[in-house]
Amino acid sequence: MTRTVYVNGDYLPEEEAKISVFDRGFLFADGIYEVTSVLGGKLIDFEGHAKRLARSLAELEMASPAPRGELLKIHRELIARNRIEDGLVYLQVTRGVADRDFAYPAPETPPTIVLFTQAKPGLADSPAAASGISVISIRDQRWGRRDIKTVQLLYPSMGKMMAKAAGADDAWMVEEGTVTEGTSNNAYIVKGSTIITRNLGTEILHGITRAAVLRLAKEAQMTVDERPFTIAEAMAADEAFITSASSFVVPVVSLDGQRIGRGIPGPIATRLRKIYLDESRKAAI
Repeated sequence: MTRTVYVNGDYLPEEEAKISVFDRGFLFADGIYEVTSVLGGKLIDFEGHAKRLARSLAELEMASPAPRGELLKIHRELIARNRIEDGLVYLQVTRGVADRDFAYPAPETPPTIVLFTQAKPGLADSPAAASGISVISIRDQRWGRRDIKTVQLLYPSMGKMMAKAAGADDAWMVEEGTVTEGTSNNAYIVKGSTIITRNLGTEILHGITRAAVLRLAKEAQMTVDERPFTIAEAMAADEAFITSASSFVVPVVSLDGQRIGRGIPGPIATRLRKIYLDESRKAAI
């Protein structure tokens, strides 16, 4: 069965979905996106994603394609039409269609909006969560506004391929001696009973799952230290993990070929994953 996708107000079979060759998302990567997980047919952390979408649009002086209520309706309609039990809903907004020019088009130019789903059966039961993943460190060569969730994902894609070539699962990016984040996730280490993760700023994406996990960690009386950490600190850590909307909480068991802690998922990451999934399912809409 072909997927139904949403393009500029229309629900279409994926093979009929089209956008203009003059769309600024295609010509300039002039667009932003969000990915929301679906568990049991319900959306996880939708409100957080909607708020970050609004922030990204505002930072880029881009028009909103629809109010929050309409976006929720579209998400739910795609979940229903595509019979998604576990999976993802991807949303992308660009500055719209205009003749190629570095200057922004007229403010009244309608934005382009596209949504589609990806079925991911067993999304919350990933084998990686049980075994942990390996990461390598790479130089962070992205632009300076990583807090805006843009579609400029070429270097993260390159980082994923560097990791694959090295026989690892992912890469942590390093700038001026400290870890910024993973290619598509936020990065954490644990020393003793303290969770350490980079503080918010323009250097990293303000992860929705990150915010929820840190809130839940504090509610569980865990200590959180939001600051940059080095690769040397990570290698000396007791455990490490990543968070993202599509993987939730996943332990990291090795870095640059060196075992982290005991080389197996640690108790804090394991507990946080369970707490996050339990609470997210309760709050799903």
